[in-house]
Amino acid sequence: MGKKTVAIVINTSWNIYNFRISLMGALKKQGYRVVAIAPRDEYSGKIEEAGYEHFSIDINNKGTNPFEDLGLVISFYKLYKEVAPDILLEYTIKPNIYGSIAAKMLGIPVISNITGLGTVFLSDNFSSKIARQLYRVALGIPKKVFFQNIHDKEHFVKSGLVREEIAEMIPGSGINTRKFAPAERKKDSDGVFRFLFIARLLRDKGLVEFVDVAKRNKKRKVHSRNLEFSILGSYYAGNPTAITQDEMKRWEKDELVTYLGESDDVASHIADADCVVLPSYREGLSKVLLEAASMAKPIIAADVPGCREVVDDGINGFLCCAKDAASLAEQIEKMIALSDDEREKMGKKGREKVLREFDEKIVIEKYEEAIQELLG
Repeated sequence: MGKKTVAIVINTSWNIYNFRISLMGALKKQGYRVVAIAPRDEYSGKIEEAGYEHFSIDINNKGTNPFEDLGLVISFYKLYKEVAPDILLEYTIKPNIYGSIAAKMLGIPVISNITGLGTVFLSDNFSSKIARQLYRVALGIPKKVFFQNIHDKEHFVKSGLVREEIAEMIPGSGINTRKFAPAERKKDSDGVFRFLFIARLLRDKGLVEFVDVAKRNKKRKVHSRNLEFSILGSYYAGNPTAITQDEMKRWEKDELVTYLGESDDVASHIADADCVVLPSYREGLSKVLLEAASMAKPIIAADVPGCREVVDDGINGFLCCAKDAASLAEQIEKMIALSDDEREKMGKKGREKVLREFDEKIVIEKYEEAIQELLG
């Protein structure tokens, strides 16, 4: 018998390379043939350079055309037949729905992953309602469905979208605590206190509230020390809550924020920050907050599912109300008022929490156990 094949299926190669490459390496060491299935982008070559086969599939992540989506089922069917995986790990909405339908036709076992609810569950328009109904059908197919926070799991179970007996918790995608370790800052502080926002440039991430706090600070001039509000992240054209380049340029022109662009070296940017901020409206389990905590940085986040699991309020950071710039401003004031020693203690508590609860070794073991169980 040859090696068993595990296929990782996601809507972007970027996602696979940045969030799943450690899992792929661990499964490869276990003796599996591990392949990536995702649309081809600039990260597909990096996946191949890392020693994995990459199979491309066209996915219109923002499309809602039913005929186009029917074609996606056919594309998944043909590709799965070609690749012949023994088991599929599927992530993001379209692979979870249309990939699972194709897998059922071929009799391939599936582990689905709900990494966050996103716009489909934050809005109530017609396309979102259709997507939820499709989830109800598709999530009857997997042998196991992993959730990253208890609120999402309970929502899916209570809404009848997934059977309770196949729903399980997993602590996110895991953090490489060696890569994201406390580090010396490369940029001299110059007496500047730096707040860093890291996320895709969407309103749903709380970006407008972050900028509003920067605007309030500039108007009031309440601090003797200089504050810097920096933003790191990519534009996400096509998303209904996307921030435009023109908006960002206006914020920069008004000297409210510093836009750092996007980067594969997130750790170096975190190292140069004094506090990482994510006032998101909802997350699966925030990778950014985990990375910051792993690097012993104090954090501020909205008190919502996917963020509150990472922030122990007053211990390793502060929680604010979602969609509330005044609440965010209050927590930022509290962070500034702490002494350097108090912030350092917060950072250490965050690092301890990540090592204890979210190290990628814990996540990888969960996947290995699930795969072994389903493949016998």
